[in-house]
Amino acid sequence: MLPRNSPPDPKRPLTIGNMRASDEGPSTARVDGIDYMDAKQSAVDERGDLRHRPIDGLQFRPTRPVPHDDGVLAEIARADWPEIDAPIVHVHVTTTLPGRVRGWGMHLRSTDRLFVVKGLVSIVVYDGRRDSATYGSVNEFKVSERNPGLLVIPPMLFHGWKVIGTDEAFITNMPTLMYQYDEPDALDLPYESEQAKSVVPWRW
Repeated sequence: MLPRNSPPDPKRPLTIGNMRASDEGPSTARVDGIDYMDAKQSAVDERGDLRHRPIDGLQFRPTRPVPHDDGVLAEIARADWPEIDAPIVHVHVTTTLPGRVRGWGMHLRSTDRLFVVKGLVSIVVYDGRRDSATYGSVNEFKVSERNPGLLVIPPMLFHGWKVIGTDEAFITNMPTLMYQYDEPDALDLPYESEQAKSVVPWRW
């Protein structure tokens, strides 16, 4: 690393990700520290579709907030949506405080259908199924009341979330199976455990 007051070598090639700083014009080639910066990547394409490869079986349906004279309306689920391919038999809402992490969870039989009603939430899903076409893949979805959507998470996928906004988040779930109080279909791998750090390749 160059001493703080030393001028950079003008012959040293500066790169930003896969882009040479010199390609952006002569002014960027003489900016201290620019070679340590990463070029941002867009999460969506020109149509607004997410760029990441979706995990096999995972579905995300964006919904549009519709403003009206008294506020805003957003659909959460409809029986004629292809993502709702099983009856709605149980609905609950859970809250998470700002900065808190909920993870990692998994279900063996039930499919989660999550919808963030309030708050800015980063939801992450990891595919650890060895026979899956997307084995090893991680998908992240940033959702809120301003960017709502229905996230459908099938069984056997690790999933969790962190509230990255400043308000308490409210998340609605419509699992495909009713909660069984005596034998819940729920597995947990605590986020801060050493096992979680070695199994799920994601840290907030």
